[in-house]
Amino acid sequence: MSLVMISTMVLCFALTISVAVSIGLASILGIQASNANMLISVKEMFASINKFPLAAIPFFILAGNLMETGGISRRLVEFAKSIVGGVQGGLPMTCVLTCMIFAAVSGSSVATTFAIGAILIPALIKHGYPTSYAAALQATSAELGVIIPPSIPMILYGVSAEVSIGELFIAGFGPGLLISCALMLFVWAYCKWKGWGKTDGEGRMPFGKATLQAGWALLMPVIILGGIYGGVFTPTEASAVAVFYALVVGVVIYREIKIQNLFAILRKSAISSAVIMFIIANAGLFAFLITRAGVPDAIGRWLESVLQSPTLFLLGVNAALFVIGMFIETSAAIIVLAPILAPVAMHFGVDPVHFGLIMVVNLALGMITPPFGVNLFAACTVARISLDRIIKHLLPFVGVILVCLMLITYIPGISLALRDLVYSK
Repeated sequence: MSLVMISTMVLCFALTISVAVSIGLASILGIQASNANMLISVKEMFASINKFPLAAIPFFILAGNLMETGGISRRLVEFAKSIVGGVQGGLPMTCVLTCMIFAAVSGSSVATTFAIGAILIPALIKHGYPTSYAAALQATSAELGVIIPPSIPMILYGVSAEVSIGELFIAGFGPGLLISCALMLFVWAYCKWKGWGKTDGEGRMPFGKATLQAGWALLMPVIILGGIYGGVFTPTEASAVAVFYALVVGVVIYREIKIQNLFAILRKSAISSAVIMFIIANAGLFAFLITRAGVPDAIGRWLESVLQSPTLFLLGVNAALFVIGMFIETSAAIIVLAPILAPVAMHFGVDPVHFGLIMVVNLALGMITPPFGVNLFAACTVARISLDRIIKHLLPFVGVILVCLMLITYIPGISLALRDLVYSK
């Protein structure tokens, strides 16, 4: 059964059939090959999405779209520019810093790409940066949307591997800050070397004025994350609070969301949510069948015999996830692989929260690596250029994140220090 399923899935991927349909078709053929009752498919697909934490996904997507339309993202850009925009290369640094702040409430890298890229890509081009560099920078920076909490892939990993989502969220701050600082340092040095960005400080607001203007926007992550770690509400409830807050700020305070805009925002959010939920349903059925066939145990025994130390295991997993992430959508990869790999990682003594961050950071790289990097397509759409033009500027950014990934992998304290402090046992 497992051979039929995996072969079918790989063949469908090769034929460029969508991920959700490929996984679903492979699962159906697997059920047929094992002569099992087809009702299993309906039961397991429903069970895969009938989980309370998954309700956070459509809410965070809606909150991100409300922020984009409601003027919150534009004010966050001005705030970030007031902090780092005065130095040479300040505008690219502003892009990274804004994405880091926006990530603290959006949970989605694609939403971050469109919301921030629509403002900063034209601004970077206007200040003399190559269009391909601006698109590559935006696509890479938006990856922070799934690393800094709240994060939709972290929610999916927590549900799939039965790990505390709250612990995953708090553990995401260390890796997120590490990648943010590394990217800002790199773009500053790169712009110095290239001689770019000498006029980046033009039109920059004073810090006080920018902070006052972005005050309501900056209060949003404080309320959301403070509420989660203060025990006021769960991560799922926080997503609903984020929607309510973004709606009130956009409609009542900033008055940039009109009643006639709401239908388009809701429609866009519903479509995005439905796509993710369809992937989750099909991937849940696939994971159930693979687990029932004993594949995770077999993989665990094989890895244990071949990779006989945690160091080699993590290196092998990172190499495999990097390749997988290039071809399979992040959410689907996490749902399929987390139930398989997390128990093996625990066998090698790797903390499941730490392993979750390794998976999320690694698979997030798939969002900026061809051929199926969703952030690349989003950034190219905003910049109106073809994908092949940004590869030259993209490769150094991928290298920076790979270095950060190795640090996150082999220095557990980057992920677990804050978690252990907050969730001290």
